[in-house]
Amino acid sequence: MKVIVVGSSHGGYETVRGILADQPDTEIQWYEKGDFLSFLSCGMQLYLEGVVKDVNTVRYATPEGMRAQGVHVFTRQEITSVDAAAHQVTVHDLANDTTRQESYDKLVLSVGAVPVSLPVPGTDLQNVYAMRGRDWAIKLKAKTVDPTVHNVVVIGAGYIGVEAAEVFAKAGKHVTLVDMIARPLGVYLDAEFTDVLTDTMKAHNIYPATGQMVKEFAGQDGRVTKVVTDQGTYPADLVIQTAGIKANTGWLKGVVDLDEKGLVKINDHLETSAPDIYAVGDATKVPFAPTGDLEQIALATNARRQGRIAAMNLLGKKTTMPAVSGSSALSVFDYHFASTGVKEGTADKYGVKTASVFVTDSTQPPFVPTEAGNTQVDFKLTYDPESHRVLGAQIMSKRDVTANINAISLAIQGKMTLEDLAYADFFFQPGFDRPWNVMNVAAQKALLAEKQAVRN
Repeated sequence: MKVIVVGSSHGGYETVRGILADQPDTEIQWYEKGDFLSFLSCGMQLYLEGVVKDVNTVRYATPEGMRAQGVHVFTRQEITSVDAAAHQVTVHDLANDTTRQESYDKLVLSVGAVPVSLPVPGTDLQNVYAMRGRDWAIKLKAKTVDPTVHNVVVIGAGYIGVEAAEVFAKAGKHVTLVDMIARPLGVYLDAEFTDVLTDTMKAHNIYPATGQMVKEFAGQDGRVTKVVTDQGTYPADLVIQTAGIKANTGWLKGVVDLDEKGLVKINDHLETSAPDIYAVGDATKVPFAPTGDLEQIALATNARRQGRIAAMNLLGKKTTMPAVSGSSALSVFDYHFASTGVKEGTADKYGVKTASVFVTDSTQPPFVPTEAGNTQVDFKLTYDPESHRVLGAQIMSKRDVTANINAISLAIQGKMTLEDLAYADFFFQPGFDRPWNVMNVAAQKALLAEKQAVRN
C-alpha cells in the first residue's frame, strides 16, 4: 500500500510515526512545502529567549532520520491539487519548478493553518512580522537584539501573542499588546486569573491595549512606525501579528467537503467526503468532551491524536477519534497556569449552563515556609449545576502545579461528578502538597454551595 502524507507538523508527523509503528513496510511519501521538516512553532519562545540555542533542533524529525526508516521524504515540494477519483496528486517541485503526478492508495491531509493578516492598510510595510514557522523565528530572533527596535506592538493577546510580548519585554523592549477582546488570554482564563496576569505584564513593561480594533499600520519610508486603533496610536518599530489562524484549505475546494470557515469536514474515523482521503490537524474539528459537539481546538496534542487515529484507520483498524477536553498551559513570567474544558467565560459560546467555585490555597501545609517552595495556588472548578458533572477547570500559581489539570481533563472525559471528585484519591506528602488536593477542596466547596442553594 502507498500512503501520501501532506504536511510535516504535528498531525503529519504522528501519522507517519503511527504507520511505521504498525506496518513499517508501507510505502510512505511525506511532503513538506518548505525547506525544513517538522518545525515546531510551539517551541519558538524557548528559542527566542535562548533556552534552546539552535533553531534547527526545534523539530520532531529530520529527513535523514526518516529516510533511514524507509520513508520517502520530499521537502520544497508542494501538493497543488488532488484528483480524488483517480487517486492522484499533482506535485510541484519548487526547487526545479517542475510538476509530476503521484498515485496513492491512501492520502492524509495535514495541511494546517496560516497566520491571519489583518485586512487593514500597511500590512506590506517593513517590520510587520508573523510568529509562526522557522523562517519567522529566525527573523524575530534578530529583532530581539536589534538596537533600532525600541517599541514593539503585538496584535493578538492569545497564547502566541503573550509569548511574543514576553520575549520582547525580556529583551528590553517596550511592548504594547493589542486585541479586540477585553482581557489578555480571555479565551483561556476567567477574570480572576487574567487580572493578576495583566498586572504582571504591566510590571514587566507590557501595556495591554485590549478592547481595541486595529485601523491601520502607518509608516515612513516603507517601514512601520506606528499602529493606529479605534482608541489610540502606538509607536512601533516592529509589529508582530498573532491575531489568529485560518485553515490552509483553499486549494481543496471541490476535492473534499469544507465548512463555512474552510475547515475540512471529517467523520469519527478522520475520513473526508472523498474515498481514501483523511484529514488531521488545525484544519479540522475535534469532538469536545464537555459538550459532545465538534469544535476547532488548534492544539498540538489534538493533532497528534488525530494523526495516530488516522494511521490506524487507513491501515484497516477502524478506530474512533476520542473526545478531548482542550487542555493547555502557559507561563507568563513567574506565573504558570493551565486550563481545560468549559470556563465561565466560554459557557455561552458552547451553550452550556454552568456554575463555578474559586479556591485560593497554599500548595503545601502552613508549617512549610515560603522559602521552601510553599506558595499560593488559585483554582477554579466549573460544573453543571443540575447533574454536578465536571465541565472544566483553571489553575495558576508561581509554582508549577499545572499537571493537576490533566486529572480534570480525565474527569471531564470520564463524565465524573462533583461527588466523584470531592473524595478522589490523590497522594499527600508535605514536601509536595496538602492532605486535601486543591481539586478535592474545590469539589467539596461546590457541593456545599449546591446544598445551601437547595435549602434557600
